[in-house]
Amino acid sequence: MSTYAEESFRDSVSHIDQQGKRVWFFPKQPSGTFYNWRTRVSWIYIVIFFTLPFIEWKGDPLFLFNIVERKFILFGVRFWPQDFFIFMLGMIIFIVFIALFTVVYGRVFCGWVCPQTIFMEMIFRKIEYAIEGNAARQKQLQNGPWTNEKIKKRALKIVLFFIVAFMVAHTLLAYIIGVKEVWKIMTEPAGQHIGGLIAMIAFTVIFFFVYYWFREQACLVVCPYGRMQGVLLDKNSIVVAYDYVRGEPRHKGKETGKGDCIDCGDCVRVCPTGIDIRNGTQLECVNCTACIDSCDHIMQGLNKPKGLIRYASENTIAKGQRLRFTPRIIAYTAVLGVLISLESFLLITRSDLDVNVARPKGTLFYRPTDSTISNLYNIKIVNKTRAALPVVVHEEKMHAQIQHVGDSLLVIPPDTVIDVQLFVILPVSRITQQKSNIRLCFEAHGQCISREKTTFLGPSNRQFKKQ
Repeated sequence: MSTYAEESFRDSVSHIDQQGKRVWFFPKQPSGTFYNWRTRVSWIYIVIFFTLPFIEWKGDPLFLFNIVERKFILFGVRFWPQDFFIFMLGMIIFIVFIALFTVVYGRVFCGWVCPQTIFMEMIFRKIEYAIEGNAARQKQLQNGPWTNEKIKKRALKIVLFFIVAFMVAHTLLAYIIGVKEVWKIMTEPAGQHIGGLIAMIAFTVIFFFVYYWFREQACLVVCPYGRMQGVLLDKNSIVVAYDYVRGEPRHKGKETGKGDCIDCGDCVRVCPTGIDIRNGTQLECVNCTACIDSCDHIMQGLNKPKGLIRYASENTIAKGQRLRFTPRIIAYTAVLGVLISLESFLLITRSDLDVNVARPKGTLFYRPTDSTISNLYNIKIVNKTRAALPVVVHEEKMHAQIQHVGDSLLVIPPDTVIDVQLFVILPVSRITQQKSNIRLCFEAHGQCISREKTTFLGPSNRQFKKQ
């Protein structure tokens, strides 16, 4: 039986030994075409990550996810708590998109644009190579005694890791509360920003812990996406795969009549999660393509075609089939299309003014005069724009009179929520039932931008008869 067919590797995971202790990985530094492209993509990602909080649009950051104050800005568009369903629908679309992408292309997201992979492999791991040397020297340093050289290297590594973790944490905090608030926390007395200071320190410590000690465990233990792939992947999904048809049986040297795999183990040494990709798709694989570059380099040295390890599906390797659209892919695509259409509709029809009309508890109706009846309403108005809005209220259905409690002119300040009260007054002659439907129009700049339906209470039929 070939090595590929053996299933004993599934009885354990690569990062835990037989005694239940963690296995520390010292992966060989990758190089090659895919690694070069991943480096370019990573630097674009890193530049965007560190510069985006500083970009403003009309006085606001381009992106802001202030969960504490329930204030969200996406591409310069503000989302209030009243718009939270639109924001959540966007998150659902993102999840469905990731699921669809995984069904077709496997864990490309993990290997190419996941923040954990990018920061670990493209920043922290490179710092490690620069200070401690290649994988063999790192392992030797880890297992060796605490000499002056080891203390100096570890101290320098800790300082640099902490500085980068500090920068990442502060940038992430800027996405939540804004750059200006982060700067205030850093420059003003600590007593004025206790909560922000605690968050800043906590974020820095967490990121330092993750990248200095926890490392690949974040992908293998914490991240739920790795578990999802077991449900989402099928034999048509394109993943980083070993071509066992071409590679088996393995051999050492230049034996004839054997497969192309010479069992050099370089694909294992370069893997950041310590797996053997020749065993097939595994939970620990993040599709980082390091094994592809490593194997291609070996194949070039043997004057054999590249692609022994490549992006391919199980059916492509076993049967030579090309990617085809399965019913599951079609279903995911249809659901994604419906969600995107719904999100687009909600964004297009989203009003600049959000109005909530409610009757005060325990109130019925008033008789200002013998010939009129009035109802009192509590109005909550949210101005989502960056400019003050003068609002005029009309009743459209029964042409009732509107009387404000307080100022008759409503001017809603920008980005503000106000509470007002108003009376809706109708002549008794127009009231034919105890509960009538009315429609309030909230007009700004000559245009009705919000219509709210509510009920108008009048006397009962018995009271009408008495009159």
